[in-house]
Amino acid sequence: MTKRTVIIFSAAAAAVAAVIFFSPDGKGERPPESASVAAATVSDRIGYFASHGWEVEEICGKAVTIPSELSLLYEDYALIQDKQGLPLREYLGREALLYVYEVKNYSPDSKKMLAELLVCDDTAVASLVYSEDGGSLKMAVS
Repeated sequence: MTKRTVIIFSAAAAAVAAVIFFSPDGKGERPPESASVAAATVSDRIGYFASHGWEVEEICGKAVTIPSELSLLYEDYALIQDKQGLPLREYLGREALLYVYEVKNYSPDSKKMLAELLVCDDTAVASLVYSEDGGSLKMAVS
């Protein structure tokens, strides 16, 4: 087999693998497409958590800037958002509002749990549930 033939077969195999991985029948593992999650009102935000089974009570909200470049720690956070289908990466470098909630219906090992929702342009762009002790326990909302 010539070097050219090997390259052609390799390229074809890569193309077939890509078609299988990204096929619309759902057999390939893909992150969900970014969904627009309304978060303009208190009821929108609390409803978002409720739709995933979380009972929350708002503690505070503050203005933040989403970093324009992702550090290693923020990249891990962005990967969680990718898996949830939230569009954090589309809002890098933008001003946002960060809402923090106390989780009322989940307390593993008696740890107080918090939930956060990052909102930009009245759209939820990131969310996370974590333990109040500095985040020793972190999980996606969905």
